[in-house]
Order: sequence, then structure tokens, then C-alpha cells
Amino acid sequence: MWKPSFRSTRVLPIVALLAAWILLSGGDLTDGRAAAAENDSATTRVAGDPVGAKRPVEPGRLGIVVFGAHPDDAEIRAGGVGALWAAQGHDVQMVSVTNGDIGHFAMSGGALAQRRTAEVEKASEILGTTATVLDIHDGELEPTLENRRKLTRIIRRWKADIVIGHRPNDYHPDHRYVGVLMQDTAYMVGVPFFCPDVPPLKRNPLFLFSYDRFQHPTPFRGDIVVAIDEVIDKKVEALVGMESQFVEGGALGQPNPALEDPVEREKKREEVRANFRRRFAAIADHYRDRLIELYGPERGSRVRYAEAFEICEYGRQPTAQEIRELFPFFPD
Repeated sequence: MWKPSFRSTRVLPIVALLAAWILLSGGDLTDGRAAAAENDSATTRVAGDPVGAKRPVEPGRLGIVVFGAHPDDAEIRAGGVGALWAAQGHDVQMVSVTNGDIGHFAMSGGALAQRRTAEVEKASEILGTTATVLDIHDGELEPTLENRRKLTRIIRRWKADIVIGHRPNDYHPDHRYVGVLMQDTAYMVGVPFFCPDVPPLKRNPLFLFSYDRFQHPTPFRGDIVVAIDEVIDKKVEALVGMESQFVEGGALGQPNPALEDPVEREKKREEVRANFRRRFAAIADHYRDRLIELYGPERGSRVRYAEAFEICEYGRQPTAQEIRELFPFFPD
């Protein structure tokens, strides 16, 4: 007849207690450990709030999260619409999913990550948005369970109505994996026992892809096109302030001693301003027909600068009326 050893008599109660704890916690032991680890450490840096970004929900006040792979991507893709939402009192969080620590030809590591974080925080001051930078190395983003949890918690804490990010087909692996991770959250944000430390959303957000020009496997589709003429100056100044990227050249830049001369540096900044204006003017021209549909013939034909977004088939599928409620800049 089997008799429990001293070891087994000690282990059995522990196993029973552990099983009970798993059941009470929703059956997700790994997630509980991950939550504890994340809550004990600063996984994000948020301007004015080092422990994480949260927002109170107020009637009529929208919550928007824009994911960009690096400190500059969210601002490039959605800085204009972010400024428009912010000007109407809505809450916009620009999230850099990596810290950008290899995004310069002459500097890297912690010093560059701090510099690029300061740049996006300054950009958010101009745009009226909130800046968040995750502590993930540039070039090393992977679509892991841990990162899926990170993005899920960000969306839930912000109580997002709209989530924007890259498409999964893109030239840069970090961009692609932001798209994959964003899609992976589209269902999980409403599942109670996934990341049970943060309440699930009661309604699925509208998930959008930001504009790109890649053609394979499918070209970008401009479902929602927003005129940004009234905030183009803000957006361009926010981007020009990211000098590590657009004045000095970023990861693929070259030494340019001329930039040490303040006059020559300002010339470069003017060149950057002009390039960005042409870029956003090209979007308006490309989607002129859609702008006319959304704004009417008179105004739509006069829009000079625009941003475009594609509706992800995961998440909320909005009616035409819901689009106008979520993008309150369109005329009735």
C-alpha cells in the first residue's frame, strides 16, 4: 500500500493551494506573473506620468491610441488628426513601441533613447497629445505574448475608442510587428481573463491602419481621409523638432559638418519642412475623390494636406454615421 513520503505530504497542500489560486485568478498563472512584473517596473515612459497612461472617461470625450514603431512614426502618420482631436478636447496617446536606440548613424543606446523620448515629448506638447515610449530596443520588436499584453493594457488603460497602427506589410520589421500586435489585440481587449489586472473594454474600438505606399500583398486603401490644413504648421513643427531623425538623418544619415553652422542647420530645417508639406499634399491629391465624398465638393476640392487611414477588418466596423462621430471634423 502506498504511503505518502514526507516530500509528497508537503507538496500536495502546496499544489492544492496553487490550483485554487489559479482558479480564483481566472486560470492564467502566467498572466498574473507577467502583470505583477509589469506593474512593479516602469515599462512605459509617459510625459508627466512615469507609472503609465490612464484617462478618465467623460461623456463625449474620445480616447485615441496611435501606435508607431519608433519615436516619430505615430507623429508622422497621425500627428495631424491627433492635433485635430486634441483641439476638440479629446485624449490622444502617441505610443512609440520601441525606444529608437539605434536610430542614428553616430550615437546609440541609452543616450539616443533619452534624446528621442525628449523629441516625442516635445512634439506632443506642440500637438496637444500624450507621449509614451516603451522600453523595447529599436530593431528587436517581436510579436510575442508579452508584447501583446503590453499593447492590450495600453488600449484598456486609455479606454480607447480608436486604435491606429502600421499595416503588417511594411519595409521595416518593427513596423510589421506593430501591425501584427495591434491586430492581435483587436479581440483580446474585450476578453476578461486576458490581462485580468486591467478591466476589459466593454466595446471594441475602431482599429485603423495608417497610410503607406506598399503594394504587396495588398495596397493601402484610403477609407478615411482627413484634411489637416488647419494644423499642418503644428504637425510640421512637431516633426522638424525631431532633429535626430529629419535634420541629422537618422540611422542612415552621414556626418555633415555644415550642420554645426546655425545658418546651415536652419536651411536644413526649412528643407525638411518643405519635404513634409509635399508628402502630406501628395496624400490629399491621391485621395481627392474620397475627400470630396467626406467634405463635399467645395471644401474637398480645396484641401491641400491630408492623412489617410484604412479600416482594419478586425474590431469595430463603423457605419458612415459612426465615422462622423469618431472623426468630428467632417461636416454633417
